[in-house]
Amino acid sequence: MEKDVLREEQIMDKIKAVLIIIISTIMDFLGILAIPVFLMVGCNIIDYITGLMASPYRSQDINSYKSIRGIGKKVGMWLLIVVGAIIDQTLLYTSDMVGIRMPFTFLVACIVALWIICNEVISILENVKDMGVNIPGFLEPLVRHIKSQVEEMGEQQERNVEKKHREGE
Repeated sequence: MEKDVLREEQIMDKIKAVLIIIISTIMDFLGILAIPVFLMVGCNIIDYITGLMASPYRSQDINSYKSIRGIGKKVGMWLLIVVGAIIDQTLLYTSDMVGIRMPFTFLVACIVALWIICNEVISILENVKDMGVNIPGFLEPLVRHIKSQVEEMGEQQERNVEKKHREGE
């Protein structure tokens, strides 16, 4: 019996080590973008699950076509982060070529991730409300306000990049 417990502990230690290596590698690769990406993926999963849970309350059928379409939308969100990262790297490369030092690495991708997180949280709140769960009255307006602030932050950064580009010419 002790051997079985010891063996289980060894297996769990190996699983933990593999998870730590995987998460560390992802965090090293993504840098500052890691936390927003992890939060976004977590929100994607929670939104998908709460959407499935809320569908009977909405008199909606759950079928594989809708499920696959929903997963496709989530993958599309991840691709938006990739597009943001491509834009970031293009801006960094271009600014470096003209001698302008940019103070960020993944600004656009982070803003996109924050915007997606806000949308997912709003969707989660709507799903939970549809299930008949009371949510605090301030929560949804708060998330919508944060979303509008993120949009404003993105627009401000766009203006800053345009200004720096004009100064570099």
